[in-house]
Amino acid sequence: MNNETRRRDFLFGSAAAVAVPLLPRTGVAPFAKVTTPGPHLGCVTHDVLEDYSLESIIGVLEAAQFEGVELRTDGKHGVEPGMNQAGRERVRKRFDASKIQLVSFGTITEFHSPDAEERKWNIAIAKKFIDLAKDTGAIGVKVRPNGWGEGVSHEVTIKNIGSSLNELGDYGAQRNVEIWMEVHGSGTAAPDPTAAIMNAAAHKNVGLTWNCNPTDIKDGSVKYAWDTLRPWVRAIHLKDIGAVWNYPWHEFFGLLRASGFNRWEYCEAPAVAESDTERYLKWYKTLWTEWNRA
Repeated sequence: MNNETRRRDFLFGSAAAVAVPLLPRTGVAPFAKVTTPGPHLGCVTHDVLEDYSLESIIGVLEAAQFEGVELRTDGKHGVEPGMNQAGRERVRKRFDASKIQLVSFGTITEFHSPDAEERKWNIAIAKKFIDLAKDTGAIGVKVRPNGWGEGVSHEVTIKNIGSSLNELGDYGAQRNVEIWMEVHGSGTAAPDPTAAIMNAAAHKNVGLTWNCNPTDIKDGSVKYAWDTLRPWVRAIHLKDIGAVWNYPWHEFFGLLRASGFNRWEYCEAPAVAESDTERYLKWYKTLWTEWNRA
């Protein structure tokens, strides 16, 4: 059992995870959730919103005219599986009373280990987040591989990840929660291994979170990677979309439009000074809008 797993074991039983400092606004009629055609812009609370409370996350994203959020699950926001049912209901109602949709949870559960007990433990954690998503109104739970399993073939690792995802796909389908595997990990982030994992998972409730990785790029283009993985892509993690030298953004947004992608695209950008966060996210929204019309 690794240190992160032990930390989560502690967290699930921690009173700190149950007592959520959430103050729902009273007398506020719920805003209509996203009903317009996509794509829709959300934000991952990693780096840029890492140290923000749930209230602050909602406030900043509303001000920047984002539509949704994927909450990272490191305990900093107070929305974790250790919450009791009343806390979960408060989270759901708070988002219902805001302009921001709680779309997904960004877990770091992973299933590439050759140790069956380690995989079983991570599956159990992921199931707790699926239950949390169901109770709070989220539609997705992000998981990942983090490289090849040590001491076994790539084929065995692909089978191990695929069977774990298949089990989670069943569990999530019963609760109307999708499973999104992030395109992630040394070696496993390449398009062909990722496609092999999806074929091994073989579950209609299991898809991908595209991650805008350097491994997407072949001869300056991401078309091969996109064409290979597009059938499974359910969400997008965008990086610094202003850094045109790091990723072929013009081509990529063109591929998104041409394919009719109409789901969630998340800002996953580096942190900035807290005093600049709202301004930065407004800039990001403006640039994202321009890329989508280019």
